[in-house]
Amino acid sequence: MNKTSWTPEGLLQMSGGYWSVCALHTGVKLDLFTLLAKSAHTSAELAGPLQADDRALTMLLNALSAMELLTKKGETYRNTDFAAEVLSRESPRYIGHIILHHHNLMPSWSRLDEAVIAGKPDSERISMANDLKVKESFEMGMHDLAMQIAPQVASRIDLMGRRHLLDLGGGPGTYALHFCLRNPVLVAVVYDLPSTRPFAEEIITSFKLSDRISFVAGDFMTEEVPGRYDVAWLSHILHGAGVVGSGVILNKAVSSLESGGVIMVQEFILEDDMCSPLYPALFSLNMLLGTHNGRSFAQKELFSMLAFAGVRDLRRLDIELPNGAGIIAGNVP
Repeated sequence: MNKTSWTPEGLLQMSGGYWSVCALHTGVKLDLFTLLAKSAHTSAELAGPLQADDRALTMLLNALSAMELLTKKGETYRNTDFAAEVLSRESPRYIGHIILHHHNLMPSWSRLDEAVIAGKPDSERISMANDLKVKESFEMGMHDLAMQIAPQVASRIDLMGRRHLLDLGGGPGTYALHFCLRNPVLVAVVYDLPSTRPFAEEIITSFKLSDRISFVAGDFMTEEVPGRYDVAWLSHILHGAGVVGSGVILNKAVSSLESGGVIMVQEFILEDDMCSPLYPALFSLNMLLGTHNGRSFAQKELFSMLAFAGVRDLRRLDIELPNGAGIIAGNVP
């Protein structure tokens, strides 16, 4: 494993790296890349519709140009090809929702020291969770991320002969969509909180799969999972629940499966020493800030929880995923 060779310069560069992050977040929050999608504009031309200060906006546009997300010619600015593709709302590959979600997390991360001392989540972040704008950024941000990964995952997992999929805590239902696109006889249920329904149904409708994918509202922590399935997909929901909560979730998922059913769990997975990979280790801190008991799990922990829930033939699928993510599968006798 390659080790980081730290230098004072490198450490200071990382420490101040949030400057460029904040410039990116501001550009997305102000929707600059959508405003520049069709034609170049000067700062003065953009300042009017944004109700922004021309001097301050010029500084932001110059910084985004230095970051090579915009190009500047004379006094006019335009998107780079990459920015036009992923940061304009007019593009089908827009990923601004997840960037706005990251922006919403920043205040709580600035109070990480308080959470470490108290051992409790950030109260302001918890109180913001049901804000409609925050909720939209989260749900649609999860869709942004899944659209980068789900097609690959669906193409690598053999669901031949499977007919009824449960996407437990599936949010916008992106994985259910791609599993159904890949398997023409498969039908799916996305089971998640009622507040998630508008996002899931909008996306499912846009893919013209409303006849094969339905949304069922409920709380899998307090209610039973309705229906019977031969495959269950749990993507990034255990890390928010902690060990005890994950046991509850897995028991309900397994109980919903027919004999011979398969369960698949996707998570950011730590090595057994809990110190690597980097992203799952940092993600545990994100769960400290946003949940009461959540954290990332090591592979041995996930295997143990699944086995305790009655899952057999456990294996980690040979699918390379970003940020230390992995998929563990098993069968229900």
